[in-house]
Parts: sequence; structure tokens; C-alpha cells
Amino acid sequence: QVQLVESGGGLVQAGGSLRLSCAASGGIFSSYAMAWFRQAPGKERQFVARVTKYSVSTSYAASVQGRFTISRNNAQNTLYLQMNSLKPEDTAVYYCAAGSKYTTAAEYDYWGQGTQVTVSS
Repeated sequence: QVQLVESGGGLVQAGGSLRLSCAASGGIFSSYAMAWFRQAPGKERQFVARVTKYSVSTSYAASVQGRFTISRNNAQNTLYLQMNSLKPEDTAVYYCAAGSKYTTAAEYDYWGQGTQVTVSS
């Protein structure tokens, strides 16, 4: 059983930056593909970014491509999301996820509790 705990969310002005972290425990971190999703009020959970087990491949939603960067440190069991040039439409609860399948669908096996990101205009 893997436990995931996100941190780093907060309130930021448009154009600003935040770095989210996701600390994993209870499993072999390097055996999982990892991803970030987000969910705004009244909307479905949306794929943001994903990374393979050893960071060979990454991919991003079109809406964040070029502004967000996903990375992981397997030695420290931590996943990151660097978010630059933030926009009000990036406001959402951000979730990290771990799973055996490298996918953009919300089909990951383990999920964190989420961290709120609010971008003011």
C-alpha cells in the first residue's frame, strides 16, 4: 500500500510560480509511474502531467505544456510539479497519483489527498 502526501499549494498571483511536492511511502517508489491531476469545482478530474518510473518519458496536457514541468527523485521517494506562468484557470485541487500503468486516464492505483492551488487575476 502506497501513501501519497502532496504539499506546496497556495495562493499566487497570475504569472507567478509554485512547486508542488508529493512524498511517497509504503512502497517501492521507483516501481510506479507517477502523474499529477487536478480538479476544479464542478469539473471532472483532469490529467496534468505524467512521468515514467525512471523519468525516461514525460507528457503534459496541452493546457500546461511549456509552463509546467514534472520530475521525480526516486532516491527521495518524491514527485514534483514545477508550475510557472500560472493562470487563473490553473486554480484547482492538485492530486498526485501512482500506478503500474503509464496513462493519462485517472486509472492510477494510489492517490494523495490533494493540495489547493489558487491563482488570482
